[in-house]
Amino acid sequence: MPQIRHKPRRGYEDVAVCVPVTIPYERYATKTAHWWIARALSELAGRAGISHRDFDGLSVSSFSLAPDSAVGLTQHLGLSPRWLDAVPMGGASAVVALRRAARAVEAGDASIVACVAGDANEVDSFRKLLSSFSRFAQDASYPYGYGGPNGSFALLTDHYMRSYGATREDFGKLCVAQRDNALTNPHAIMKKPLTLDAYLEARPIADPIHLFDCVMPCAGAEAFLVTTVDIARDLGLAFARPLATIERHNPFPDDPVQFRGGWAMDIDELYAVAGVAPDAIDLVETYDDYPVIVMMQFEDLGFCRKGEGPDFVRSHSFTNDGSFPHNTCGGQLSAGQAGAAGGYLGLVEALRQVTGQSLSQPVPDAKRALVSGFGMINYDRGLCSGAVILEGDAP
Repeated sequence: MPQIRHKPRRGYEDVAVCVPVTIPYERYATKTAHWWIARALSELAGRAGISHRDFDGLSVSSFSLAPDSAVGLTQHLGLSPRWLDAVPMGGASAVVALRRAARAVEAGDASIVACVAGDANEVDSFRKLLSSFSRFAQDASYPYGYGGPNGSFALLTDHYMRSYGATREDFGKLCVAQRDNALTNPHAIMKKPLTLDAYLEARPIADPIHLFDCVMPCAGAEAFLVTTVDIARDLGLAFARPLATIERHNPFPDDPVQFRGGWAMDIDELYAVAGVAPDAIDLVETYDDYPVIVMMQFEDLGFCRKGEGPDFVRSHSFTNDGSFPHNTCGGQLSAGQAGAAGGYLGLVEALRQVTGQSLSQPVPDAKRALVSGFGMINYDRGLCSGAVILEGDAP
């Protein structure tokens, strides 16, 4: 067989990420995904000082848009983009959307790309989503009483704890810190402080997962714009530059149970292309539907070695004014998971922090952020992962 020489990744030129938008979450809502996405696009246009018809690119992520698709949404909303994308990758959606939109802007295929994720959350919608999440879920899991992501992450959590000595107290420290951060975020679903004792005493869900290890599904939307530096400056918008990104799917398929994600395959290249090291990052936004995957990301993103996640957690604080600012708006565990918008939450928050627009407590002198995504869990592993390093710039 011939040896394939893959082209190396490269950075981005003349790309700006700007206008972070959150449509405040609701625990339950009868409004459709179309409603949430439309509100986010309207907010994007209004805050950018342009018409929604100026969006010549559109990227959409949603679990509850059916029977419509991204192209159907253009008719609903009166858009005529010359570049269109749909990114059905759950928690990895924002990073992947940014990657593709940035290349479209570089190539001249679009000038202003609206990247948006939004989902509804009616009383029974989460159960319906689980029953049709994937062919694997339909055929091999759901008919046998599989309870969705709680069961999957219980398996991953138990395996990680047995392998590396993590304790519930370690996971609890992350959850408590994120709740502290959420208390400064006006959009967070969780409004009450969380103590470590309350975390440890919470009712079990799927051993070893307890109540506060689990995200709160809700309805809402998140969005941002990807455009050129000149356009961002002409519009007077604060923006960040994407220094480097990575994306990987179905990593390490021979691992019997997932204990590492796709970041581990590409992280050295991420830092090399960005021209920075882990200690140059001012804040980190990880995908956090359950705390075990946060600990895996600390390792796979290069902040400590594999298996050292528990010690890393024990030696740092994770509040916005602490030694390792992390999930600075509270993350999904305290801000809520608005379906596919959960994959956008960290990127939108990072964009706010590095451009001086934070709704949460600002991280002091924050200029550079790392955002990671993780999505599409199938029984014993998540299939999608990605990461981006953003650096703030002046308008």
